Formats: sequence, C-alpha cells, structure tokens
Amino acid sequence: VQLVESGGGLVQAGGSLRVSCVASGSIFSLNFMGWYRQTPGKERELVARINRYGITYYSDSVKGRFTISGANVKSALQMNSLKAEDTAMYYCAAGRKESPDYWGQGTQVTVSS
Repeated sequence: VQLVESGGGLVQAGGSLRVSCVASGSIFSLNFMGWYRQTPGKERELVARINRYGITYYSDSVKGRFTISGANVKSALQMNSLKAEDTAMYYCAAGRKESPDYWGQGTQVTVSS
C-alpha cells in the first residue's frame, strides 16, 4: 500500500488548512486510515483516525477543531482554528488491524503566531 499526502503549508494562527491522503495498491481490508504528527525531538502522536465503519477518534488537543473524513482509499483532515502548537510534520497512516502498517512521506504544516 502506498500513501501519498497533499496539502499542508504555512498558515496564520486561527486559520484553516486541509491535508489529504490517497491510498493505492493492495487497499482491500484496510481497517483504518489516520493522521499522525511529529515535531523534532518528540514521538509521533496520533491526531485523528477513522475506521472502515466511519467511527472516528480525535486526540484531546485537536477535538472540536479538526475533522477527519474518508477511509480505505482517501482520507482528509480539515484543520480549523489552528494554533502554533499544531506546527508539525503530518503523516497519513493506514492499518489492517489496530496499528499502522503503512505510512506516507509526510507533509509539513506550519502555523505562525
């Protein structure tokens, strides 16, 4: 499975941004797609995920501001009310069970304060 992200970029605090991910290859039986983020010196953290039944999960830090959509083939993360602390490399991920099996190359999101 290959995951290719698009979107990201530079935005002012309070603004919005959308990142998208397209999956290709052996995409059958993917259980979930999700978005993780990572900043230098820190571990990669889960931001949001959606499973094949449409059930979503959000980390507390983004709940109410971010919305994840799609599953299996495409996923998008709509990010509103962005804060400086949302600045990170965002990675699309997909898995056949509960943990990610596949990763995208990452797309940078920078929020200026």
